[in-house]
Amino acid sequence: MIIVTGAAGFIGSVMAGRLNLDGFNDLVLVDDFSREDKKANFRDKEYSALVGRDEFLPWLEENHRFVEYIIHLGARTDTIESDVNVFNHLNLNYSKSVWEACVRYGLPLIYASSAATYGSGEWGYQDDHGLVEKLQPLNPYGQSKNDFDHWALQQEKKPFFWTGLKFFNVYGPNEFHKGRMASVIYHASQHIRKTGKMKLFRSHHPEYKDGEQMRDFIYVKDAVEVILYLMRTRQHSGLYNLGTGRARTFYDLVTAFYAMGREPLIEFIDTPADIRHRYQYFTEAKMEKLRGIGYGDEFTSLEDGITDYVKNYLIPGKYY
Repeated sequence: MIIVTGAAGFIGSVMAGRLNLDGFNDLVLVDDFSREDKKANFRDKEYSALVGRDEFLPWLEENHRFVEYIIHLGARTDTIESDVNVFNHLNLNYSKSVWEACVRYGLPLIYASSAATYGSGEWGYQDDHGLVEKLQPLNPYGQSKNDFDHWALQQEKKPFFWTGLKFFNVYGPNEFHKGRMASVIYHASQHIRKTGKMKLFRSHHPEYKDGEQMRDFIYVKDAVEVILYLMRTRQHSGLYNLGTGRARTFYDLVTAFYAMGREPLIEFIDTPADIRHRYQYFTEAKMEKLRGIGYGDEFTSLEDGITDYVKNYLIPGKYY
């Protein structure tokens, strides 16, 4: 039995679908399942049980002897949420409880950290444990993720195998429900289909021209392949970056959207004031650490990822 938390969300639902493809159908999906707009993410998945987020830890106490693995992807990911208490409850303290349960019951753990922990990148993007306490995230979400990473590294008692994955800019199917927090690729696709234009944030940083902000975009299908690899190997615990290792500009999205059969016109809009001061202008994962433990698969190019996402999911309205 494999536990996937955040299973009604974006990466969690794709993870559950990918496990199904490999014949893992004895899944327990954990989340807040009350939102109608997230139900399509798990409706067609094969699983043994749905367990509410607040009921999960008592459920685990009763059923841990049947569990083989916990993939903890559930979190509050809203980067514009300012209430620190929300993140302390859902991202920090809840994750501590999951970690402690894995120690107590002898279970391996993979959990979602975030590239938001790197802040503006003043310390670089190296997944070095020694840098964690120095990082300065730009928002409470990133801070909560870094706080948990730091706490995990300080624990004397750890799961016999554990991995924290610093996800960079993940995009792909099953993010319909994310609203403002969906990827720029999702929003660009929606706007192009309606108006023939692509809206991009104007640069408010003197070192970056409009459209030349850079991100390490990773396709969600690649992200779950890495999780599968770690799940199978169960070696080399620690924090790992999960990006492609290659930053791309927002202008690159224009070329990639040829998949829709037309070249979109670019319309620049001001970055919203409430996120402008904590906006990341450059992210690029250092991937040597993951490669060094044997992960050899190539990552999907931005062009191929957008082509697959748009043609096979967004246009037909399909889920993974």
